[in-house]
Amino acid sequence: MFKKKLSESDYFLIAANLLPVVGVFAWDWSPKEVFLVYCLETILLGIFTLVKIRIVTAVRKKDTWYSNGGSSKQSGLFFMFFFLMHYGIFVGVQMGIFFGVSGIGKGTNITAFNFFFKWPELISNDSLIMLGVFVFCYLFKMLYDFVFSGQYRTISMMRLMFQPYGRVFIQQITVILGSMFLSFGAGKIFILIFAFVKIFFEVFIDYDTILNRTMKDIKEDASSGI
Repeated sequence: MFKKKLSESDYFLIAANLLPVVGVFAWDWSPKEVFLVYCLETILLGIFTLVKIRIVTAVRKKDTWYSNGGSSKQSGLFFMFFFLMHYGIFVGVQMGIFFGVSGIGKGTNITAFNFFFKWPELISNDSLIMLGVFVFCYLFKMLYDFVFSGQYRTISMMRLMFQPYGRVFIQQITVILGSMFLSFGAGKIFILIFAFVKIFFEVFIDYDTILNRTMKDIKEDASSGI
């Protein structure tokens, strides 16, 4: 369940998650803006997943889709569309709860529905730096662990589609709890707790092993017709 060894990209993610802690305590960054960037990170993770599926699609036009105890060949565009719709629901729920509890966007015309077009109005240059660091880390991780390693040649699209959900589930719980702390003015303390909890679950949990077992069970069910 736990990783035996951390990769170079894991160390970059640790540094990226410690940056907001330093920013809030040493540079007087706004805890609300930091949490907003964490919400954007969820979207960022989805975008990079779509890019990965698109890369695999360029190599293999179709891949195996497992559903209801059976399997079929589907195009990469199908995987991308399904992921976009399904993941979009997760993001929408997170945004709705976050906006409702944290009070971010209060007094403005920004809501969870138009957030995708107006989010730059809610963050400062400090938060843009934090967001840029996350973009760099995810880009490095994709290039190092996915492209340069050659993983894109063999990994299944369905497994790629599942990859973000373990991390997203943890992010949703912590972001929602964090938004409650924000409403009580305890943002700085919770940023500290949140960052270390996030690092533990995102970096040290071996999601690949868990996902391998899940995919193995799905394939066995499909082959047995369950």
